[in-house]
Amino acid sequence: MKFSIITPSLNQGRFIRDCIESVSSQTGVEVEHILIDAGSKDGTISVLQKFPHLKWTSQPDQGMSDGINKGFLQATGEWVMWLNADDYLLPGALAKVAAFAEDHRDADVIYGDCIFVKESKKVIRRKREHDFDFSILLFYGCYIPSTSTFLRREIISAGNLLDLNYRVCMDLEYYLRLGQAGRRFAYLPEALAAFRWHGSNTSKVLDQRRVEEWRRLQRQYLHLRHQDWLGREILLCVLREIFRVKRIWKRFLANGRPF
Repeated sequence: MKFSIITPSLNQGRFIRDCIESVSSQTGVEVEHILIDAGSKDGTISVLQKFPHLKWTSQPDQGMSDGINKGFLQATGEWVMWLNADDYLLPGALAKVAAFAEDHRDADVIYGDCIFVKESKKVIRRKREHDFDFSILLFYGCYIPSTSTFLRREIISAGNLLDLNYRVCMDLEYYLRLGQAGRRFAYLPEALAAFRWHGSNTSKVLDQRRVEEWRRLQRQYLHLRHQDWLGREILLCVLREIFRVKRIWKRFLANGRPF
């Protein structure tokens, strides 16, 4: 089974070696690593040049979603995922996904758990998930970690790319769109990747935009459901709490613990 790992990058030279080596050290599967750099001015390029197996380019783009899309369109693997330059795969992750995919041939999207680590790679905690629930995705938020999510390439071949209008919630928009289209999500209860928390994470730097994009998505899908009246701010806040509790319960059922 072949995997295509897409890594968007911009000035992440201090982290990118960990990302590349975490992919190249995977065993039991065939892997291609496609790195789309947006014109880094730090030491990124000198690191990339040390890994001849990488397929990489470095030129300005229209943002992270554009870089990921460019990588998607080059992918040749049966399964595709994007792995941010400051994150990394855990040992044996791809072999676990391959075995799971063999047992779940109807799955279009496979996602697992991730661990949160500090900049030094010290583990903070494991983020445990649960089976797919569209309403939790819509009302609670994007609980599916993109850094531990794998897509059948057929999804991309069918024209499903990231929406460039979303700079922070592009993963949420993508998963809502795929879920609405009837794509089948399968949860693999294994820690597959590490998400690194540091001062320049996109989700932290652009927090206000994240809220604005989320609200736009919620109201878009409520309109599709003919439930526009639920789009009032106070109701969305109440619904988030309701589905937060449902998420805790589903995590308990899936993992024997609520967190």
